[in-house]
Amino acid sequence: MSTTPNPTAADLIARSNRLGADPKNTNYAGGNTSAKGTETDPVTGEPVELLWVKGSGGDLGTLKESGLAVLRLDRMRALVDVYPGIEREDEMVAAFDYCLHGKGGAAPSIDTAMHGLVDAAHVDHLHPDSGIAIATAADGEALTKEIYGDKVVWVPWRRPGFQLGLDIAEIKEQNPQAVGCVLGGHGITAWGDTSEEAEAHSLWIIDTAAAYIAEHSKAEPFGPALEGYAALPEAERRAKAAALAPTIRGIASADRPMVGHFTDSEVVLDFLAHAEHPRLGELGTSCPDHFLRTKVKPLVLDLPATASVEESIARLQELAVSYREDYQAYYDRNAAALGGEWPAIRGKDPLIVLVPGVGMFSFGKDKQTARVAGEFYVNAINVMRGAEGLSTYAPIDESEKFRIEYWALEEAKLQRMPQPKPLATRVALVTGAASGIGRATAEKLAAEGACVVIADLDLAKAQAAAEEIAGGKGADVAVGVQVDVSDAAAVQAMLDATVLAFGGVDLVVNNAGLSLSRSLLETTEKDWDLQHDVMAKGSFLVSQAAAKAMIAQEMGGDIVYISSKNSIFAGPNNVAYGAAKADQAHQVRLLAAELGEHGIKVNGVNPDGVVAGSGIFAGGWGANRAAVYGVEEKDLGKFYAQRTILKREVLPSHIANAVFVLCGPEMTHTTGLHVPVDAGVAAAFLR
Repeated sequence: MSTTPNPTAADLIARSNRLGADPKNTNYAGGNTSAKGTETDPVTGEPVELLWVKGSGGDLGTLKESGLAVLRLDRMRALVDVYPGIEREDEMVAAFDYCLHGKGGAAPSIDTAMHGLVDAAHVDHLHPDSGIAIATAADGEALTKEIYGDKVVWVPWRRPGFQLGLDIAEIKEQNPQAVGCVLGGHGITAWGDTSEEAEAHSLWIIDTAAAYIAEHSKAEPFGPALEGYAALPEAERRAKAAALAPTIRGIASADRPMVGHFTDSEVVLDFLAHAEHPRLGELGTSCPDHFLRTKVKPLVLDLPATASVEESIARLQELAVSYREDYQAYYDRNAAALGGEWPAIRGKDPLIVLVPGVGMFSFGKDKQTARVAGEFYVNAINVMRGAEGLSTYAPIDESEKFRIEYWALEEAKLQRMPQPKPLATRVALVTGAASGIGRATAEKLAAEGACVVIADLDLAKAQAAAEEIAGGKGADVAVGVQVDVSDAAAVQAMLDATVLAFGGVDLVVNNAGLSLSRSLLETTEKDWDLQHDVMAKGSFLVSQAAAKAMIAQEMGGDIVYISSKNSIFAGPNNVAYGAAKADQAHQVRLLAAELGEHGIKVNGVNPDGVVAGSGIFAGGWGANRAAVYGVEEKDLGKFYAQRTILKREVLPSHIANAVFVLCGPEMTHTTGLHVPVDAGVAAAFLR
């Protein structure tokens, strides 16, 4: 395959990126596009007709050449002659592999047949909210005729696959005046002789539907406003969301741990403020892309916004039991009715939880999946608004949803997913994380799969560190927040920001610290209070707030204290620092004993002097310690190394590695432990 895209493929990529960049056209990773053209066969030297089509799992907005599947059209069309019928059409996906040209590019998706069999040079299949609103309206066929005349043809619901490709190919042949079709319950497909024409037809179908809905929709498609269900004021709304988040994450993680995302957009709040939201929520989503991400239906709290946090938590826990029972019944009912062998149930917990007056909590195996699930449910709300505004929302049948949710091809796709990293689904909060040990620890935890909150007194530095650690993935991996750990209100605000960012908290690293190198007689009361406020009191406040959230989640957790060799070793001129570190060290033991019943492990790491990258050492502590020991400040790291048994300098990454080990999958039965990371200081050996 050439490293330079064929001009046809290059035009396809550009068109796909334009269509996918605008959410009105399609949802994230939703839909697919294709183009047909010719290349020279490297074996025969003769021209060969090819199909370039977006491969399985790609996203139109970010599509690159590597995301295209490339197939020979002659072999693709020859599959029609061996198609065994709808009962065995899943076999055709495997047959696509025998149609690939060269290395073939990305894996062909289930929609490949639609693109290959339709007699048009360029085909777009998209999931626009406006188009799906028509597709899910009870009288969608009549609406399609009224809105588009004979230029767009209605296609009754059929599960994506080879037969749907044959159906649309026949519709295109029998309706030469048509530029596309509306797929019942699903989306739209458009075509054209050129890339520009196909794109224009797609946009015309989407925009025409949107304009028709805007002009003809009833004033209150979700019914009248419900008393007590209006959105709470922003500050009150987000405070309630933060208070509910750990419990809701625990509900969504009963079968397997999940990462969360919170949305309080106007779209969500307006939906929940009106009378029809319980009925519509129960109907669930329709487009396959939607319900595969959001599950067959959401869990909806049936209390007004004015309900207290305590009342809401109690009711959510009751509803969670009902939701799990209902989902089990859905699985059993459809598996029995449809017969045959089906994959085992994948989990009975909700992926979308709706709280009137507050917003939506969405969940997934990582932050991006959780965020996208929420975006898909917003798409579904928009679809319901459009369908209800013109007609009645009528999604595909429950049995059809089940057939797709537990489709063998979907199961195979899940089995191909790479194994998760050791800390996948875990939410880590690291204090003092903009530099030094904290920064290295946050980097390590993120590299091992955790979502990370970078908390620091300096907000700008925290945000910069988060951006660098995320490596282009942004808030899906790391966020920066400001905190003064000695201030209880600031600590709670930090925890609230954490649970709203990622749904909850699993792993807390008490790293924030500072030090003043002074003798007993030189240490002032202010010096003493400052160091104890930040390290002893600060660690207590952070652990207290985090433990409350962890207990509410019922998912266990880890708290790690970055203490010090000085918590054991009595060095000169650091009475306030050493005493504060000793306080932290005993907090580890006390909290390990207290929190164990909740599955929360509490451990500590005792470093020796970590000079490289340290904010403490750069802030004057290094110069003072160098003066105490009679060495140049630049040689302090080497001095510390030479006094150790191993004669090695301790670096921030060494501390980070110890934190990972304590919180990783190999140390599940260890709590109350202090791990020395000091290259061997006999005077600090634990006894």
